[in-house]
Amino acid sequence: MTLLTRWGSALDPDAVLPEYPRPQLVRAGHLNLNGRWEYAFAGQDGREPAEYDGQIIVPFSPESPLSGVGRQLLPDETLWYRRTVGIPDGFRPEGHRVLLHFGAVDQTCRVLVNDSEVGRHEGGYLPFCFDITDALRDGSGVLVVEVRDPSDTGDRGWGKQKLKRGGIWYTAQSGIWQTVWIECVPEIHVERLTLVPHLDESSVEVTVHADADRQARIEVHAGGEVVARAGAIPNEAVRIPIPDVRPWSPEDPFLYDITVRLGDDRVDGYVGMRSFGVGPDEHGVPRLLLNGRPYFHAGILDQGYWPDGMYTPPSDEAMVHDIATMKRLGFTMLRKHIKVEPLRWYHHCDRLGILVWQDMVNGGGPYRPEVITAPAVSPLRLSDGRHARFGRDDAGGRQRFREETRETVEHLRNVVSIAVWVPFNEGWGQFDAAEIAAEVKALDPTRTVDHASGWHDQGAGDLRSLHVYFRRFRVPRRTDPRVLVLSEYGGYNLRTDGHAFNDKDFGYKRYDSPERLGAAFTRLHAQQIVPAIPRGLSATVYTQLSDVEDELNGLLTYDREVCKLPVDLVRSVNARLRLTSAGGPPPPTR
Repeated sequence: MTLLTRWGSALDPDAVLPEYPRPQLVRAGHLNLNGRWEYAFAGQDGREPAEYDGQIIVPFSPESPLSGVGRQLLPDETLWYRRTVGIPDGFRPEGHRVLLHFGAVDQTCRVLVNDSEVGRHEGGYLPFCFDITDALRDGSGVLVVEVRDPSDTGDRGWGKQKLKRGGIWYTAQSGIWQTVWIECVPEIHVERLTLVPHLDESSVEVTVHADADRQARIEVHAGGEVVARAGAIPNEAVRIPIPDVRPWSPEDPFLYDITVRLGDDRVDGYVGMRSFGVGPDEHGVPRLLLNGRPYFHAGILDQGYWPDGMYTPPSDEAMVHDIATMKRLGFTMLRKHIKVEPLRWYHHCDRLGILVWQDMVNGGGPYRPEVITAPAVSPLRLSDGRHARFGRDDAGGRQRFREETRETVEHLRNVVSIAVWVPFNEGWGQFDAAEIAAEVKALDPTRTVDHASGWHDQGAGDLRSLHVYFRRFRVPRRTDPRVLVLSEYGGYNLRTDGHAFNDKDFGYKRYDSPERLGAAFTRLHAQQIVPAIPRGLSATVYTQLSDVEDELNGLLTYDREVCKLPVDLVRSVNARLRLTSAGGPPPPTR
């Protein structure tokens, strides 16, 4: 059956994800191109089909129910999109350029306007844009997008999607899956901002990236009042003191608004004044730090899949629901698992106040069970310099992963809530993780790095990161100077009739009632997790936020309609974790 969320059921095809898609670089207006397009499946001869197959709702991938198509794009096929574009009267001031933006297209694409190629892009998870000013005719044109996606048969980042889905691997999706939009900018304009808070100095470092030789003007606002001003030479960092600085935290997610003017251009963004790091607590135990003090990350694994939109949340409200629900359950962190979300998702994490661990998207060739599965039940730990064994014998693929990692960090650098970068998970396409961790740290020294989440630890990064599913969690001997984190555990199953994707039942321990699941959840934390905190455990990531296809181990059902455990029960368990980490007495073991 087709499983819909409440937001998917209420979807208006003519008003799909209409919100401004880039919350930290906002201009006065944008032209949203989501909605009804034409589509066609064809071979790979590079010729646009003479006739299209029908209508698709962008930005939902053709494999998803909300697209209205329901067809898988195969590696030997091409997916074509087409629609007309018209610039409304008054939208483009004289002398302004027209930029066409794509939030993400999986996986490679070529874009044409009025039969003129305006650009190409490779990689399925990051945004890109093209200047289409000269391709338009009298402010209008026919927009055509040609897409190919080898999915897991290629070596670019493909994440947890597979053409042969099942278990922990989900239905492959393709094509346009984030908002498509147009903006108009002056010839001289802000291309991007880099915003780095320096909490210990009560200042924010701002870099205005632009091809310009004139000074930009910067204002910092708090509560609608200007609290700081500065001028900035484009492409040079300037530090702006902020008086009586108010730190950002999950308990007080205060954001400062920032306005930048460059010539006729104005952009608005925001920054949160916070710092991340690692350091000893009062007993000398290494801990994760937030704003200079130990802070326990009570996290949950967040895959970012939807039964009706797949990679694409069906609405802004749907994104908010997941984040707000997890915060209401007492979690202080989401581990965004092997996916880069639309920027609005991160914006809601920033403003609602929840930490984020950001995974990079894995790639590489076929994975061997002895590398990605056996370590779950054995102490096997391999050197990831053996590239072929890890599905990484292609040098070009390794270089592309490095490039996409750098691009991901730059893309998400300004996100206030991101505390940890996670380059690799459970050996999936892992290679040279110590080198990659050093590269990430050099690129962004303001955050911590979990170089190899789960297994095949190479002794690098800031965290000793364990996954424990089929055995009891025990704190290792304290011989490692890194911070100890349990970056995946739990995964307890409960089927909820009427809210499951199919009749499969994948998970790590199965229960047949909410009462038994709740008792097991409470017992797990009381007996294994809470006692480990005084001994060094500094973060946990429970599996997982929602069911996903075969997996029925979510706290929420896949359609987000049922929370399988009472809110008060989960909140009390998470409160015990935080209380114990703050030095309070652990509850009695039952």
